[in-house]
Parts: sequence; structure tokens; C-alpha cells
Amino acid sequence: MTSWSAWEIHLGMDEELTESLWVRIKGRAGTGDTIVGVCYRPPDQGDRVDEALYRQIGAASRSQALVLVGDFNHSDICWRHNTAGHKQARKFLECISDNFLLQMMEEPTRRGAMQDLVLTNKERLMWNVKLKGSLGCSDHEMVEFRILRAVRRVHSRLTILDFRRADFGLFRDLLGRIPWDKALEGRGARDSWLIFKDHLLQAQERCIPAKRKSDKNTKRPPRMNKELLGKVKHQKEAYRGWKQGQVAWEEYRETV
Repeated sequence: MTSWSAWEIHLGMDEELTESLWVRIKGRAGTGDTIVGVCYRPPDQGDRVDEALYRQIGAASRSQALVLVGDFNHSDICWRHNTAGHKQARKFLECISDNFLLQMMEEPTRRGAMQDLVLTNKERLMWNVKLKGSLGCSDHEMVEFRILRAVRRVHSRLTILDFRRADFGLFRDLLGRIPWDKALEGRGARDSWLIFKDHLLQAQERCIPAKRKSDKNTKRPPRMNKELLGKVKHQKEAYRGWKQGQVAWEEYRETV
């Protein structure tokens, strides 16, 4: 029998306001952990508590693997078109979209409405989601699903040139030894390019070592230095403030 190692985690933000529980399930060797959240959102829950719940969801979504289940009481959401009539339901859809979560339920769970949801940030993390009938006098359908524990961490196998250890002196010397006038004499543009490329790659192989790209910041483009990342962060904060009515439109425009 497979053993599970799990413990409750605290996201450190307004936890006393929301009816939610978060646990971390330890992954097997070579795999990442899985965060599982269980939430209940009362139908009359106010905006302040909703925002607290959204902050928790945002924090949990930064994990490699997340499963979030619960009764969110947003029966007016049309999941096929991602639309909703009420303001709070639209805010919930924004939270789901901003955190790149997938909604896995396809059938109504209570009186023809899809109130009980199963959300994840990794499509292949879970499977076999199905209804199992109601429990006792409950008018909600039970939902059964399986979580794939062996979600392996993705390690980069991309190799890149290590210019910090390159011998540019030898590189220039090797290319300088080639009699280019004679090598390219009578050649067309295509043939000249292929000859130049061949010599260039030979010199590169001798003078510029390769290295495996680090997993750290693999999603960050090389041009995104610390200064640019700071500006992007400031712009996102201004946009969030503008959406919440805390920042004027003119102030937000100045950050764009």
C-alpha cells in the first residue's frame, strides 16, 4: 500500500477570514510536492473575504502542482464561455484566469448548477474526475478524482555557450588566419555564407565552451535583468491598484 506524507500549511494571509484548508503532499523522490486546498465560500460572502481568498489562491498557485476543490457558490458562471452575470462571479473568473488555473468539472453538482469545482494549475496532474452520488441527506453530488503523484520536476537539458569562459583571443586568431579573399573568390552569396559559417562554427567549438542551462530562471528571457524586472513588477502593482480603484488612470498610464 502506498503511503502518503502530508501536512497542513499556512499561507500567512488573512487565513482567519476564509473557510479554507491547505495541505502539502510530499512527492516521491525526484518529484515535486503537491498543494491541495479545500474551500467553502458562503453565498453571502463579502468582497473583503473574497479578496482574502483570492490572495491565498494566488500564493498557492505559485507551487509546481496545485489541486483546489470546494463549493464556491458561483452558480451563474458559464464555464463553456467563461462568462458570469454577477460582479463577484466575474471577480472569481479573473482570479482563475490570472493564476492560470483549469476547471476540471464538466457536470452540475447541485440542482443543475456547477457549484462544486475542481481546479488545478497542471492539466495532467489529475484524472478520472467523476460524480459519485450524494452522501446522506446532502443535495450536493460527491466528486471523485485521482491525483498523479509522480509529477517530475522538469530539468533543463538545453545547452548554451558559456561566453564567460570563452577565449576570444584565440577566436580572433583562428579567423584571422583564413585567407578570406581566396576562400570566397568566385563564390556566390549562399556559398560564401556557408564557407564563413563553417569556419565560424569550427572556431566557436574550439574557443567557446558549452554548458547546461540552469533550471533557475529558465523562464526568464536573457534581456530581463534586475532593473527591468523591477519595472515590470511596479507596472503590475499599478495595474492591480487601478483595477481595485486605488490608483488613478493617469498614474497607471505613466508606468506603461
